[in-house]
Amino acid sequence: MWTEGRWIQDHLGRTLILRGVNVSGSAKHPVTSLDDDAQQRASWLHPESVSFVGKPIPLESADEHFARLRAFGHRLLRLVVTWEAIEHAGPGQYDEAYLAYLRALIEQAARYDIQIFMDPHQDVWSRFTGGDGAPAWTLDCVGIRRDMLVPCGAAIVSAFHDGPLPTMIWPTNYTKLGAATMFTLLFAGNDFAPSLNIDGEPVSAFLQRHYVSALVRLVRALRGLPNVIGYGSMNEPSAGLIGLRDLHQSIPGMVAKGPSPTPFQSMLAAAGFPQEVEVWEFSPSLMGPIGKTILNPSGACLWQSSDADIWRREGVWDVVHGKPQLLKPDYFASVRGRPVHFAQDYLKPFALRVLEAIRKEDSGALLFVEGPPSPVGEPPPWTAQDPSGVVHAGHFYDGMALLGKHYDPEFTIDTVRMMPVFGRDQVVQAYTDQVRALADHVPSVPFLLGEFGIPFDLDGGASFPQGDYAAQEAALDGFFAALDRNLVSGTLWNYTPDNSHACGDHWNGEDLSIYSVDDKKGQGDVYAGGRALSAVVRPYAMATAGTPLQMSYDRHAREFVFRQQRSPDVQAATEIVVPRYCYPAGFSVEISAGTWRYDDSREILTWESPRTEQQESLRITPQQMQK
Repeated sequence: MWTEGRWIQDHLGRTLILRGVNVSGSAKHPVTSLDDDAQQRASWLHPESVSFVGKPIPLESADEHFARLRAFGHRLLRLVVTWEAIEHAGPGQYDEAYLAYLRALIEQAARYDIQIFMDPHQDVWSRFTGGDGAPAWTLDCVGIRRDMLVPCGAAIVSAFHDGPLPTMIWPTNYTKLGAATMFTLLFAGNDFAPSLNIDGEPVSAFLQRHYVSALVRLVRALRGLPNVIGYGSMNEPSAGLIGLRDLHQSIPGMVAKGPSPTPFQSMLAAAGFPQEVEVWEFSPSLMGPIGKTILNPSGACLWQSSDADIWRREGVWDVVHGKPQLLKPDYFASVRGRPVHFAQDYLKPFALRVLEAIRKEDSGALLFVEGPPSPVGEPPPWTAQDPSGVVHAGHFYDGMALLGKHYDPEFTIDTVRMMPVFGRDQVVQAYTDQVRALADHVPSVPFLLGEFGIPFDLDGGASFPQGDYAAQEAALDGFFAALDRNLVSGTLWNYTPDNSHACGDHWNGEDLSIYSVDDKKGQGDVYAGGRALSAVVRPYAMATAGTPLQMSYDRHAREFVFRQQRSPDVQAATEIVVPRYCYPAGFSVEISAGTWRYDDSREILTWESPRTEQQESLRITPQQMQK
């Protein structure tokens, strides 16, 4: 594959629209009993000895899951892998058993015509700061005490949270000191923490060298596998403190919920000064401050020693006449008098470094680049003068449904215009507009919507007793309609092989998997366990012998319509994925030109048409609807 303008193309010159799913939500954690807090805490306290072998799919059950994914029509997997999984034992110590497992798993996927791009996943830096991603030693080497992250209010970690974790509170860790500090050091430590060296190496150089080296080790382990099409640079990177104009003001985030300190309050709490901070709520009925609480009431210290406090050492704050004072409120806003721009100044050079390292090992690999989570950031700019083979892979969710776990088909917030939207058709149009706006952020490269999805535990799991996923089907149908209208690729979040109603995706209370073992009970066919399949399983034009012009699917009438501009330079035929699930009694095809045939084993419709430059159309309807 390679890129040509806004399109991805195959070796036959056809334009590709790639559709698939992320695998999986529970791959963010090592192999432990995810429902056992004691085991979770042990893996947190002794991370060097964990194992990720078997994540995301155990080899012994891979055939079952790959057959199901193929039946769903998914021919592309965004395969979740973490830096911790590769290099958890220590700097430069790679888990060869895990890498060998990944290769074996991807070889099995190839037998089902499933292609892969690897997703170096992180959320809020690491498991130790409330998410997943980086190894524990990255925090140790910069002077952070991992056992003090929670007491100091520098992270919310589910395994150490007293009582049930509040719904979707984990994204607030992006604005807390643990993750915010680590992202700042990774991308801009040379500018903002010049005094911090690790074994004589500047902190940014040290962290980036190890991150990139881990990715290179992954690429080498998978080299030669024809179904590996590329690699991500990093899932949802964060600017941390970079660019903040006033440390008295809160860091912009996806959601404000729970204790909400300012960066300065976070720095003081980490130094052992208890802080009274606002508590916020985010729910369908309330968004705003609801009170106050004391952060770090015991006066614990986050740092390994008194001189390890990075931001005090850099002169951002200090104790003056016995009272903590913020000395440089705009410290992170500029470098040597020049305002900083995270995407241009730091994220793009990082992506270029990742790209260069990967291409040395796999010259044909695509690079899937993201920016910070929308709407708080933007992707790195990319122009025609930059290296080719880059795909913008931003994410889109209905924030109200995701964070509040309630879906209203008649209402959403358009984050492009920052306006409320009312009405079913208007909501779908808002999804379409927001996906288009994401794609337009980097107009010179193809766009693949790397994540989109809907919680299946909406409204406290109201769908579970009867298996009624009508709300989720409506939401997902709107998301896929947005992809179709914009003619863009996408990978749904997510498919988790061990999802259950009680534990969801086994990570921070999320439950977005289109498969659950609890929905499999009593079913025996290849679709068993699938959820919201009337929206998820749908036809799409996978490879177009020219340029796609229009694509739509009505899931109620099961009518698929596609138009293309045929290219005389492409000898191969157009290929359309037509899952049997959509047409159990067969289907009829109407075409404006040419001939078609259907490969039942591959569930692919091949459309041969004259090699002349003209617009052509195709329509598929259920067999029983024909008179």
